Amino acid sequence: MSDKKTSNEMWGGRFASGPAAIMEAINASIDFDRKLYAQDIRGSLAHSVMLAETGIISAEDQSRIAHGLNTILEEIEAGTFTFSAAREDIHMNIEARLAELIGPSAGRLHTARSRNDQVAVDFRLWVKEELTRTAEALKGLIGAFLARAEDHAGTIMPGFTHLQSAQPVTFGHHCMAYVEMFGRDLSRVRDALERLDESPLGAAALAGTGFPIDRTMTAEALGFRGPTRNSIDSVSDRDFALEFLSTAAICATHLSRLAEEIVIWSTPQFGFVRLSDSFSTGSSIMPQKKNPDAAELVRAKTGRINGDLLALLTVMKGLPLAYSKDMQEDKEAVFDAAEALELMLAAMTGMVADMTVDKTAMRKAAGAGYATATDLADWLVRVAGLPFREAHHVTGRAVALAEDKKSALEKLTLEELQAIHAGITEDVYSVLSVRNSVRSRTSFGGTAPAEVRRQIRYWKKRLARA
Repeated sequence: MSDKKTSNEMWGGRFASGPAAIMEAINASIDFDRKLYAQDIRGSLAHSVMLAETGIISAEDQSRIAHGLNTILEEIEAGTFTFSAAREDIHMNIEARLAELIGPSAGRLHTARSRNDQVAVDFRLWVKEELTRTAEALKGLIGAFLARAEDHAGTIMPGFTHLQSAQPVTFGHHCMAYVEMFGRDLSRVRDALERLDESPLGAAALAGTGFPIDRTMTAEALGFRGPTRNSIDSVSDRDFALEFLSTAAICATHLSRLAEEIVIWSTPQFGFVRLSDSFSTGSSIMPQKKNPDAAELVRAKTGRINGDLLALLTVMKGLPLAYSKDMQEDKEAVFDAAEALELMLAAMTGMVADMTVDKTAMRKAAGAGYATATDLADWLVRVAGLPFREAHHVTGRAVALAEDKKSALEKLTLEELQAIHAGITEDVYSVLSVRNSVRSRTSFGGTAPAEVRRQIRYWKKRLARA
């Protein structure tokens, strides 16, 4: 057996040339970092202008570089650009093509920078743009919920704890709970944008450069508020990627909770909402089935995003400063999470706008499970003057009687209630209906329709400013 054959068998059939082929395969990132082509060209254009303005390269070289880069941008967007794994990444692919197009002038572009600060600025630009898109998608979802809340500020439904009927609320109030949740997500996106809004370009490999560059000029040209202040941190920082993934994971968790409720609400046992065929599928064997597949897939994709966050946290946890090749693994997780989150937000916005609400089913369910028991206890405290613990005990006896009689609380006679506690009067029936219960919850942030409408007005104004 020849040495060549032994080598090939050792490395496996795919890697016919042995270790060199494996190194190329593990080292190359062009299959995924080609997504950064627009940001890479944008960063290079800004860098070349700065080099010319500071006298580091000639205006003639800068003009050739700009023409070449714009030509490459057109080629990539037209689909005629040839990407090569042998050139490792998007930066070297563009640089090699630039050399083909304009000759020696292309070699001057990389003056006073490194791939370390180049990829850092490209990736920051991409994440910044993605966060901006996420903010707009969240505003769309919040707007859809505000429209639903306005339509159903007075639609009564059961409120749950432990998925057991607790107290009656309105569907509008329930919708506004999601407005608050996704509003916090929007706030996190804004915070993340604020923190990443610094340009690492000019940090070079890790120590800065001896060329008289103007980092403020390139930062402003790229839309950053200013340059980063430490060259080591500039190339080793991936907090902006982790923060994007963390924000995405929290938002996805909110989307998953909503998806779970839609799945539950759309069952025949609940029947609170119905999704159109646009967001449902049928069964291949059971013709009566209508499955909320879009909601289920939103719920499932949350696991992907959580995994992306954990993957990058694990990559970064043991890295010494400054740059290490491990950090090449940052982009696939972010790209995957971004694609999943965009789809989840679009699907959920569509479902919220699409679903038909069954007010009758919600109202009927709101009266089940003695949901106004707390209202009775509160009445005993407020009107009859009982300590709350005693009122809780009296209410428990009333609920037990109603269960015995298979009756709703409000169907118990005054005599039956007075037999439990003599201080109960006819006035108690003013709080025992679900309608009156909901209307009575007028505390700030409560479920009373008037309070729900007040919160809707607040959020409409806030969203208009966001």
